[in-house]
Amino acid sequence: MQATRAASLSDLTTLVRARLDAVLALGTTLLEAKSGYGLSLEAEIKQLEAVRAAAAGHAVEVVATFLGAHTVPRELREDRGRYVDAVVGEMLPAVARARLAAYADVFVDAHAFSVAEARRILEAARSHGLGARLHADQLAADGTAELAAELGAASADHLEHVSDAGIEALARAGTVAVLLPAAGFFLMQEAKAPARRLIAAGVPVAVATDFNPGSCPTESMGSVLEHACLGLRLSIDEAITAATLNAAHALGRADVTGAIEVGKRGDFVVHAVPNRYHLVYRFGVPRVRSVIASGRLVVEDGRTAPLRTAAPAPSDRT
Repeated sequence: MQATRAASLSDLTTLVRARLDAVLALGTTLLEAKSGYGLSLEAEIKQLEAVRAAAAGHAVEVVATFLGAHTVPRELREDRGRYVDAVVGEMLPAVARARLAAYADVFVDAHAFSVAEARRILEAARSHGLGARLHADQLAADGTAELAAELGAASADHLEHVSDAGIEALARAGTVAVLLPAAGFFLMQEAKAPARRLIAAGVPVAVATDFNPGSCPTESMGSVLEHACLGLRLSIDEAITAATLNAAHALGRADVTGAIEVGKRGDFVVHAVPNRYHLVYRFGVPRVRSVIASGRLVVEDGRTAPLRTAAPAPSDRT
């Protein structure tokens, strides 16, 4: 948090661009980017501006999510109500006015925000035209999946401790369960998201990296496929669908990408493997040969083609 607050907008933009280049080389053409590491009006806006600037002209499409409700900053831990008021009354209106995000997210946990606080924040987000997402039932069965269903959230992420009632609620609402198996692996957690129960109940399941500095420092969706199959017991076809079409659906982009269909924009990854099973069988080694984004070859033999026509990184405001 302190490093993010201290960083300039141009430095953050440069970092985001480098990470977009990295994920593109590994086969990702659509991703969600969250804020949540500034925890002040200025720093949260700065992160989202960096995301927008870095994505301009890049082959990777970025859907931005405001995560100002990631945790309570240290300076306000004795006055958490004041921080919730700031998220609702200052941050959300500013993000919405500048059209910096499509969604808002809240981390519900004993050390972050309560279900009641999350409801208040996400209802305010909805009043500003933002969709809802939730960090749900990651460390305990706290009823967040049920809240996600109640609010019609686009996704409930993590779900390692989701209850049977939560699973049923997600299925009824059609909320996507975004599973993040590489995060649990990195944190050496015993609890795993109940992928098979979610699928059996009819919950749409997506998988993602959860790339972040605290719990999952990997950009590799290839690695996530391995964890999804070998850790969560998805079949290879379920894992591919979870990483493509269902993931696009979780971001409201399934009508544009996520599958090879007439009318979609033409995003493909060519892997140097004899068949799809080798994506997991030959684990630990990236085998992306070519990436096509919007019908244009952008990665070939591991080399990234020139990607952007956007202006240089923005200068910091005075």
